[in-house]
Amino acid sequence: MLWPADPTPAVPDVIGPPAELADASVTAVERRPCEGTSADQNVTCQEITARLTSGGEAGSSVPLEVSEGPGAPRLEAGDRIVVGVVEDTYYFSDFQRRTPLLVLGVCFALAVVALARWRGLMALAGLGISLLVLVKFMLPAILEGRSPVAVSVVGAAAIMFVTLYLAHGFNTQTTTAVLGTLGSLLLVGVLGWAFVEASHFSGLASEEAGFLQAAAGKVSLQGLLLGGIVIGSLGVLDDVTVTQASAVWELHQANPTYGFGRLFSAGLRIGRDHIASTVNTLVLAYAGASLPLLVLFTLSNRDLSGVLTGELVATEVVRTLVGSLGLVAAVPLTTALAAFVAEES
Repeated sequence: MLWPADPTPAVPDVIGPPAELADASVTAVERRPCEGTSADQNVTCQEITARLTSGGEAGSSVPLEVSEGPGAPRLEAGDRIVVGVVEDTYYFSDFQRRTPLLVLGVCFALAVVALARWRGLMALAGLGISLLVLVKFMLPAILEGRSPVAVSVVGAAAIMFVTLYLAHGFNTQTTTAVLGTLGSLLLVGVLGWAFVEASHFSGLASEEAGFLQAAAGKVSLQGLLLGGIVIGSLGVLDDVTVTQASAVWELHQANPTYGFGRLFSAGLRIGRDHIASTVNTLVLAYAGASLPLLVLFTLSNRDLSGVLTGELVATEVVRTLVGSLGLVAAVPLTTALAAFVAEES
């Protein structure tokens, strides 16, 4: 019902045609006063010669001018860059990052497979399928005007089923973790909806949201915010539920005489330690990702309550706390399910 009719929606006119980009390699750099300025103004530009390595003009050299100053890129001969072209005039667009990112990705995959072996390989396959669900289903469906909340819940459930069963096998233990994750995910959805509505979030706190409203007005920004809460919570929820189910099963195998009560209480003690560290992780993850914003608020000399209740930060506060409530609920729910099923098996 939610599957998009067109998996490749048309680009809105407000965005314009895609930029013409090409790979290039810097062959020479000369620093001199920018064109149109005098030497006493002390405005320096980098006069760059770059050789194109892709596109129809590959092999030819083109001139570029890049200003110097705080935050501006400083280019050196040998740098691999991406250039854009507008009416036969080339400009610096970005650095090429494919090689370091590819090396990092390969190192990550090798480390996962080396430690987790076959399960690690299946986990990587699940990661690929998660990205496929996101790109082929969730994003086109939201752009087509489907409810972001419904799309996020269905997409998150699909990702959960695929990744958990692929990584941990089709067995009772995994099914227990799936049920615990699904129940907690529904709770996150309900709490997220309640507090997004109560907080009167518009969804327009970021520049990206404002631009999205202009480019795709039929997308519900408030629903998109709620959908992001659901998807963001899933990644931590399945970690907690799988850990709890695995801990209860190990306790049951270590002492099959343990009944439901002892399995539940022992598993819950393990879960408390896990939750105590995971909740802190969520808060620090947001603080780390938003460090420039937090520094800017500090410079503005605003009081803490004003910063926290402003929509830009308050949305992240709600996202973090709702996700944390889902984590807290996932521990006793999954532990109880696992203890009941393990005792009966």
